[in-house]
Amino acid sequence: MGKLYLAKQKIFNNSGKLVAHELLFRDTAHGIKEFPTNIKATSHVIMNALTNLNIDELLGKNGTAFINVDEQMLSSGIIDMLDQKRFILEILEDIDLNDTIVAKIKQYHKRGFTIAVDDFDCSAGMIKKFAPLIKHIHIIKIDIMSVEAENLKAVMDKLKSFGIQLLAEKVETKEEYEKYKSLGFDLFQGYYLHKPEMVEIDGFKEVTHLVILQLIKLIKDDDETTKIEMFIKQRADLSYKLVKFINNQESFSTPVESITQIISLLGRDKLLRWLLVYLYAEISTNPASKTILNFALDRAERMEADAHPRDKEKAYLAGMFSMLGAVFDTNIKELMNQVKMDKDITSLVVEKKGKFAHSLIQAEKAEKEYLKKLVMDNFDKLDTAEVIYALEYSGVHVEKNKIL
Repeated sequence: MGKLYLAKQKIFNNSGKLVAHELLFRDTAHGIKEFPTNIKATSHVIMNALTNLNIDELLGKNGTAFINVDEQMLSSGIIDMLDQKRFILEILEDIDLNDTIVAKIKQYHKRGFTIAVDDFDCSAGMIKKFAPLIKHIHIIKIDIMSVEAENLKAVMDKLKSFGIQLLAEKVETKEEYEKYKSLGFDLFQGYYLHKPEMVEIDGFKEVTHLVILQLIKLIKDDDETTKIEMFIKQRADLSYKLVKFINNQESFSTPVESITQIISLLGRDKLLRWLLVYLYAEISTNPASKTILNFALDRAERMEADAHPRDKEKAYLAGMFSMLGAVFDTNIKELMNQVKMDKDITSLVVEKKGKFAHSLIQAEKAEKEYLKKLVMDNFDKLDTAEVIYALEYSGVHVEKNKIL
């Protein structure tokens, strides 16, 4: 896995007190390179802020963060993972404010999110565009470098009459700071006050498998079906594959009308199993993931067969989880911390201990016997470097002086 860089810039009130940060994606330690879409960039910011960093260390205890949001972001469902007390939704100025998006913003406002608007230029066009949301906006960020100066004071007075706080952004000099402070701005952001700090994160995660792991956790925590449905709808490809899976099952002849119906038809245990297969086969970019999936399925079925009737489902899940670390090239302990599974499953996967340990060891023994024969039968076809990597990765040091 690579590195991710976040930039955080401080935002102050008119008394000079730090009140929030803005979080932005950076492609390198020194520059910005946009992802193909805003949702991709913002999703990485969100997921890494939530999973790879201590949020209190990043923002300060009870600190808040502005994050950029566009129409894709609002429709994706990812915002539903956020704490409305810690994250401020910063609506991009070029957002397509169709009826669906306006309704979404109003919905998040009702749920308690602070709504901000980015790069407001005080033009008639901008005012008209955001008029349908004016009663749902808490903060407007005015770009002082592009603002229409002749409209500024009148627009400020009008916005303030709605109780909206005004933030002067891109404040570059002391003179600008003093000027806009005297005009009555409430908040300030810019290089004069604070240059963005870089935060480097090791081994960032792809959003997709984090969403699936969160969904697995919801199912294991026995959350409401509506919440599970909302998570599935975050990804059109996941919804499509799930519908396709149901349609291919001869036992389900009823036409599918909703994700809720699929959850009811499948049952949560089968949905869990399907999600784990989806993780292995569809999401991972590891070229060996399909083969590892087959091994994981065989291991899970062996362990399920060996388990006591009341523990069969847990044994199966433990077998499936036991190989996820290899597929995603991540520490299995870290992965299990993300989903917080049953202690029997976690104990087996992380430490190879507990009631399923004997079954796992027997499954591993059978796998190794098969692989040992396969390697020996095909040894002449193997690349020397690949053999060395496999040995070193397993902690077996290759000594040069032993080569005859």
